[in-house]
Amino acid sequence: MSASYRTLVVANPQSANGTLGRRWASLSQTIEEHFGPFEHAFTARAGDASVIARRAAAEQGYEMVVAMGGDGTIGEVVDGLFTDQGPVAPEVVLGVLPYGTGGDFRKTIKASKKLAEGAASLRGRGVRTIDVGRLHYVDNQGASRVRHFVNIASFGIGGVVDQLVNTTTKVLGGKISFGVATLRAMRRFRPQRARLRLDGGAPQEVTLHNIAVANGQFFGGGMWIAPQAELDDGRFDVVTLGPLTMWDILFRMGRVYKGTHLDLPQVRFARAARVEAEPVDPDEAILLDVDGEAPGRLPATFQLLPRALKLKWPGA
Repeated sequence: MSASYRTLVVANPQSANGTLGRRWASLSQTIEEHFGPFEHAFTARAGDASVIARRAAAEQGYEMVVAMGGDGTIGEVVDGLFTDQGPVAPEVVLGVLPYGTGGDFRKTIKASKKLAEGAASLRGRGVRTIDVGRLHYVDNQGASRVRHFVNIASFGIGGVVDQLVNTTTKVLGGKISFGVATLRAMRRFRPQRARLRLDGGAPQEVTLHNIAVANGQFFGGGMWIAPQAELDDGRFDVVTLGPLTMWDILFRMGRVYKGTHLDLPQVRFARAARVEAEPVDPDEAILLDVDGEAPGRLPATFQLLPRALKLKWPGA
């Protein structure tokens, strides 16, 4: 058995506003120097990372698939490693090389932003087995869809923010890009009403600005929305924000970046392995945010798949 896994790096050349593609020759040299031999595949359009990852795991015999890019690339690779029936190849390992605007998942696993350190952390065969979220939802064309996530899925203003972030330049970085988009979204967003059911319990109606169904801890360009979340505890942390006033946003919600917001009166916290959500008004569009992307809207069901994915955890 070799010291490291046979590895495919799935890289998004548009990450960091195209820097990854422009600098690939030197970046790949750094990875090889600190990790060892590997192969790579570039994505060309949305959804490519899922297709490449599924083929690598199910057909091409790779032992580790590394997502190199931002949170969107990680999310697509994870989705490619699963079908509605479960993992396409249960022994295949997910690796992460952060490189892009969105770097929220890396904060939970404490992956280095420095490429040399990140590549070195992928050496060896030590892993941790983590939970994965499965999301049933309605896409933007009205069709029923299923996708998987390892970090956080949310609904409410987060979906509006995603639309704004993904249609503007991200040259200022993730935190500033998401912060500016959040302020823009606040100007036009009004609290929404949703009906929730946690673990099959009684339905409850809530007024929200946003509800995060969290496997990981961070989202939205550095918001520490679920500071108690664990990737392998078999439950989502469900954090409800709202309704919020502009005063709350300006003078209280800064605590979200410090992870000290759970005791605020505008915040509700619960844990569940299954979350069902639908708009109280069936004609109202409550948008989803999944790993920094806006794939669709409620109604949706969030189901936790316990210990379903092997992750090359830094230091393992």
